[in-house]
Amino acid sequence: MTYRTTRTAQHTAPYAEAVHAFAREDWLRLNVPGHSADTLRFGPLAQLVGDVPLRLDLPPLLEGIDLGTRSPMDEALALAADAWGARRTWFLTNGASQGNRIATLVTRALGETLIVQRSVHSSVIDGLVLSGQKAAFAYPSVDADLGIAHGVTPADLARAIAAHPEAAAAYLVTPSYFGAVADVRACADVAHAAGIPLIIDEAWGSHFGFHPELPANALAQGADIAISSTHKLAGSLTQSAMLHLGEGPFADTLEPLIQRVFHVTQSTSASALLLASLDVARQTLVTGQDRISASLEAADKMRSQVRSADRFRVVSDDFGRIPDIVTTDPLRVPIDTRAGGISGHEARRHLMRDHRIMVEVATDAAIVAVVGAGAAPDVDRFTEALHALPSPLGEQAPADRLRLPSPGALKMTTREAFLAPSRTVPANEAVGRVSADTLAAYPPGIPNVLPGEVITAELVEFFHRTAAAPNGHVRGAADPAVTTLRVVDRECHESGAGADSVATQGDRRM
Repeated sequence: MTYRTTRTAQHTAPYAEAVHAFAREDWLRLNVPGHSADTLRFGPLAQLVGDVPLRLDLPPLLEGIDLGTRSPMDEALALAADAWGARRTWFLTNGASQGNRIATLVTRALGETLIVQRSVHSSVIDGLVLSGQKAAFAYPSVDADLGIAHGVTPADLARAIAAHPEAAAAYLVTPSYFGAVADVRACADVAHAAGIPLIIDEAWGSHFGFHPELPANALAQGADIAISSTHKLAGSLTQSAMLHLGEGPFADTLEPLIQRVFHVTQSTSASALLLASLDVARQTLVTGQDRISASLEAADKMRSQVRSADRFRVVSDDFGRIPDIVTTDPLRVPIDTRAGGISGHEARRHLMRDHRIMVEVATDAAIVAVVGAGAAPDVDRFTEALHALPSPLGEQAPADRLRLPSPGALKMTTREAFLAPSRTVPANEAVGRVSADTLAAYPPGIPNVLPGEVITAELVEFFHRTAAAPNGHVRGAADPAVTTLRVVDRECHESGAGADSVATQGDRRM
């Protein structure tokens, strides 16, 4: 159920305020959570998180908070939908990953084939494992030298749809981890002309639309579903997110499906702390244009100081030459560290160890600093530390750089390969075999190999070098050093399992 809201109401946080008021009362708690908000007897926990979080840690299904006619939770959801321009919004307590799994499962009710940007987050692939759908990939442009996947052009999306007229929906990612924004309006027009909804993983764009210098959000440009990782740049607590349904031609069909799948995937003990933080984040975004202006100024200053020192390069300065990028997120500052003689992984390690500075993403060639919408970081501290980094690499030939590998051929559907009999083999023996796992260099978490794809020697080398890098991690690997890989048993693969149910990939490769 949805409600009308007013602009004045956007200055309130009804759910967060109700939780706070409840927590101030003198309750004898004989229910869960087991700490009972007893800060004396659960002293170590209180010392860890503070007294107030224990009192705010309320169970669900409380009258006057999330139960009752037009409850504070109902009001908070309505305000969020209004703020993002949605027909309806759902609060998520398992991150945008939960939203991606919800959206993927919803599309299974619409058809057996999902057109998926090949550089989607691994949680979308997890959704395909759950849904059992065939994947038809649309390939983004890629800067292989820097290890960056950008976006999908409307023309490439149209070609993917033409090759798969049976497709249930299209699933794209924008903005990218490096701040590249695709042409959502044109992609929505392409999808709608083909009679299918467009889903946007807008995990990195939860702040879009809340300041005139920020790009418009995906719903405002015609997307049917947008997944918002609200904790990333919009200021809610880690693991909190939102799913937004647009007022598009598919809304009547999608809304009941989303609601049903939401109940399947959401915890029955959703954290009041996470939910309240979403309510407050929305309030802060709507009322915080001046604070966002300060954040934009800080990011601009950061880019200016990087340029003026003339050692490193701002990656987004070259985005204008890439056809699928129509604008950039000004709160993201991607920096080519290789231009300054140090790998992104080494730069990140030195910044953390020597300067107590954290950045969001590191690849072999770059780092990405992000400025939260409303944050005001010490830019001088960052740029001084950046330019104090050592230059252990010196001049390095491009051939020595760790390049983003092309995926192997698709032989089985994601679900078939994931659930098929499998075994763990030494990594060198996995070359030429079908992967049973999703493997993704982390960050940023874009899958490099999917269940059902052939493992290549190039991929094995990439995983080994990633795992050996400072702070390098391969999500989904059977062991941290990726000395072994899980593959589908030859008997299962050679029997032809899944051969008739795999959508073709097309010619492009990441």
